[in-house]
Amino acid sequence: MQHNNILDDHRIGRLLFRLSLPAFVGMFVMTLYNVVDTIFIGHYVGPIGIAALSIVFPVQMIAMGIGQMTGIGGASLISRLIGGKNKRGAEQALGNALTSTFVLSGIVMIVGLIWLDGILARLGASETILPHARVYMKIILIGLFFRSFAMLMSTLIRAEGNSRIPMAGMILGATLNTLLDAVLIVFFSMGIEGAAWATVIAEMASVAYLAVYYASGKNYLKITITSLAVEWPALRAIFSIGIAAFAMGIASSLSAVFVNRLCVAYGGDMAVSAFGIFQRIIMFALMPALVVGQGLQPIVGFNYGAKQYARVLKAITIAMTAATVCCTLAYVVLHFYPGPLISVFTADSTLLSLSEHGIRRMCGGVFLIGVIVTGATIFQALGKAVPSFVTSTARTVLFLIPLVYTLPNYMGIDGIWWAFPIADGLTFALTLTLILPQLKRISKEQKFLQQRSGR
Repeated sequence: MQHNNILDDHRIGRLLFRLSLPAFVGMFVMTLYNVVDTIFIGHYVGPIGIAALSIVFPVQMIAMGIGQMTGIGGASLISRLIGGKNKRGAEQALGNALTSTFVLSGIVMIVGLIWLDGILARLGASETILPHARVYMKIILIGLFFRSFAMLMSTLIRAEGNSRIPMAGMILGATLNTLLDAVLIVFFSMGIEGAAWATVIAEMASVAYLAVYYASGKNYLKITITSLAVEWPALRAIFSIGIAAFAMGIASSLSAVFVNRLCVAYGGDMAVSAFGIFQRIIMFALMPALVVGQGLQPIVGFNYGAKQYARVLKAITIAMTAATVCCTLAYVVLHFYPGPLISVFTADSTLLSLSEHGIRRMCGGVFLIGVIVTGATIFQALGKAVPSFVTSTARTVLFLIPLVYTLPNYMGIDGIWWAFPIADGLTFALTLTLILPQLKRISKEQKFLQQRSGR
């Protein structure tokens, strides 16, 4: 039981690093998909191209949300079942996660292609942005399956304790995406269409690599026809936890739509471009905290399933501390040195100035996000559906969207930028309120087991 032994390690700090480092490399190169597209489009198409990518980004987030929903829900269930020595149940969870991802991705693709222009208009595309956004979104929808499956399969393989294979698959895809961007956008002058095809082809290659791993038989859990058949208890368990990740993706998509529309209203197409640059930069800034959460999830899930509560608490303490340190460093860089980061995406002086002004305000609460991210991950790993849903969606639904709608009435475009740090502060307070009682309960369970064992 090779993968199980990886998770059954009392050196929690080392294990967390061992799982988080490959996840960091994998997520880093995965994030390059959108960032590299934006860099090439920014320099070879211009600010209007960046605005088009920003408009379509919520649709890509939905695809990622599907993969995260079935992946995180499946991973939580798989880790706990492996910890409880239930291999058959873990394989059923794996198969059902794959089946549900296929169905949901197909529905989104069909709906998107049928109502393409109507959806883009509601996403906030102006008449100037619409032609570019239409070309990009149509191709992205065609390849929607591959983005969802890349997210899903990477998460599920990590749930077994194997983080190297997902890392390699993501590196393959991101490297290919960069090369294809250069070839299609620069040499063949395909513009935004070339960026879209580069992304889809690269994601296909990544999924193919991960599929070969499953087909090779080297993985601990096997995919069989029986495991792919829908089993409602497994689906309910997957969705009860995974729905929080999907809701977070949908909420993030909705907030991006609202922000894009309000940017057009208060700052024009250039403000949409500035927000698009912020989205790409913040993805990198928060990446260390996010991968610490990814490394924490299988450790907490496995040890909680095995009733090793001391290890659960130790892993949470280390992860939350590490994530907070990473986010604090990110805040320092974004607040004091945003210019060099922005210049990677554009040489337009107006866009540079607007982006720098906005980022300094939007990043005001970044140092709090380490606690927010690890808090949501803890509930997902423990199988606590309701608090997982609340902590995953509160920042966007309860705080950010209302603030984005309200503050610009009094502060103009600055109201949009300031909504982000205020939402971060409120979410931080809510997360602590929910997570502290849960940690106390785990501590009590640990003491109870110690008393029973006579230690």
